Amino acid sequence: MFVRRGHHNESFSKHHNTSFDKHRAGKSTSSKHKRSFRDHAAAVKKLDVKPKKPDHSPPVGSTLTSPIVTICVGPEQRLFAAHEDVLSHSPFFAAICRGQFLESGSKRVNLPEELPEIFSSVLEYLYKGDYYPRLLHNKRRNTWELEDPENNNGGRGNVESTVYSHGAGQLLLKDTMLYCTAERYGMEELKRLALRKQGLQSGIQCSTILASARYAYANTPDSDSKLRAHYLALIIRSRSTFKRSGTMQMEMEQGGTMYALLYYYSGVFFG
Repeated sequence: MFVRRGHHNESFSKHHNTSFDKHRAGKSTSSKHKRSFRDHAAAVKKLDVKPKKPDHSPPVGSTLTSPIVTICVGPEQRLFAAHEDVLSHSPFFAAICRGQFLESGSKRVNLPEELPEIFSSVLEYLYKGDYYPRLLHNKRRNTWELEDPENNNGGRGNVESTVYSHGAGQLLLKDTMLYCTAERYGMEELKRLALRKQGLQSGIQCSTILASARYAYANTPDSDSKLRAHYLALIIRSRSTFKRSGTMQMEMEQGGTMYALLYYYSGVFFG
């Protein structure tokens, strides 16, 4: 269902060498007192003698010689390119590669329902182990924080914490959409990273929080307690803003996915 033939061959050759370079994010400059999430994880791993699950992210600077796969994303068919062995770190893409590429000469995958903004971050994570803005460890404060776009932007400028979803018809939190995408792609480490980054966001509008929560609930299994606990904590942390805006009361009156949760904790907001 992901492969197209015929007139796309010319398009593939045209974008073969330029597509990924065009859409991947630029490099970021490290701060003197900060190190990335991957660097910190590597340091902890050296001190830990207990066996751990291997890191499936490709090593930075490694030589990638596998075939190039073209990914056609979204209704506008925006083109991306990635190495087959990098894509295969996702069980979702590994299954596609095994099921289609070995049977035909096609190296093209169509993802019409995905958003290019989200898929670009997925590719960045597959290659670099993180996506912009990076999660950095401040050794001086011993805290985790998102990199400062003004000092470490690598020429990329500020990044929006929300992405417009045509399906939802409104802005949603980018990290939530990445979490749900990682759920579909079987990328557990990306799910954990997205949730951790979202916890560092601030100044989010009430309507965006509730819309993102509804999206998250609809696109993840009911057994995903971590995501639900995260949103519950986010809503409670922002309860004063919710009370002033009246958004919570309106949500409870309308019912829907979040109704039971909000009703159960209504005393937190209206008690």
